[in-house]
Amino acid sequence: MATKESRYSRRMVALFWCMVVAVVIGSLIYFEQIAMLYVLATLSLVTLLLIVGFSDLENVGRENIDAFTMKDE
Repeated sequence: MATKESRYSRRMVALFWCMVVAVVIGSLIYFEQIAMLYVLATLSLVTLLLIVGFSDLENVGRENIDAFTMKDE
């Protein structure tokens, strides 16, 4: 089965999400919703720690990283 190529690169998708996060944070600061900003920051840190905690870093080798970077080029 042929793989479908995305219209947008991974870099463009990452930049889009960074812009979305920046707009949300900026609007929360502008409307003085600092308590909501604290809650979102806490939830995002907990999510990040859970992702890192459950990731299988033992099976990650240099071969997987090289294959991943070669695929993007």
